[in-house]
Amino acid sequence: MRILFLGDIMGRAAREAVIQAMPRLRNTHHLDFVIVNGENSAGGFGITSKIADALFDSGVDVITTGNHVFDQTEVQGYLDREPRLLRPVNFPDGTVGRGVGLFSVGDKNILVVNAMGQLFMESLDCPFVRVERELANCPLRDMADAIIVDFHAEASSEKMAMGHHCDGKATLVVGTHTHVPTADAQILPSGTAYQTDAGMCGDYDSVIGMQKDEPLNRFVSKMRNGRMQPADGPPTLCGVIVETDERSGLAKHIVPFREGGRLARTH
Repeated sequence: MRILFLGDIMGRAAREAVIQAMPRLRNTHHLDFVIVNGENSAGGFGITSKIADALFDSGVDVITTGNHVFDQTEVQGYLDREPRLLRPVNFPDGTVGRGVGLFSVGDKNILVVNAMGQLFMESLDCPFVRVERELANCPLRDMADAIIVDFHAEASSEKMAMGHHCDGKATLVVGTHTHVPTADAQILPSGTAYQTDAGMCGDYDSVIGMQKDEPLNRFVSKMRNGRMQPADGPPTLCGVIVETDERSGLAKHIVPFREGGRLARTH
């Protein structure tokens, strides 16, 4: 199978670019499954049911999130009834929504796990324990033909540790949250594809997707002059494409994906 994972969608311009491009991307890259992180798709803060529906209608199969998942309060009821929209699995028991889902593509089953880190983030349950539990409940090859882990975390060390923690038990572990694509796409020793951060889908003429003036002001003056606003220039779509080994479910190939905007012009 060929699976595309796109990093954090940052604001309106990026989400419209993803929606417009999705049918073509699925066809051109012969994609069997598409996952996007949508936690910044509503003005940079959270996601709404309307946005999620538009992404699904365009051809996205699953939407993952992170620490901004509940910024738009109306999405809570939607999370409870829409299994394709995930929130981090290590939120406390009883939190609305779900952090894991098993999805069918023809005769294949794909497990998607969404987890959030602890370093420099909100204090949630241990992501390593929760992810390990989900992988044990639905093991690769036995119950799942592919397993994708979106680890939404700040620290690169914690993301790398999660990659090695899942090596041989997941098809892909990919980091989100920091909005900057890393140059370390690789297949780990036991066959799991890994990249520390997928990068964002957004305007890279920005400060991690936000218009530059207000972040610069806060760094220089330590004062707040206004609200952060997503940059609305031409977005680059960033992520990874992974190809699975049909027998083992592990990764056969991983390649960074970049299209449009500024970053793509550097290649």
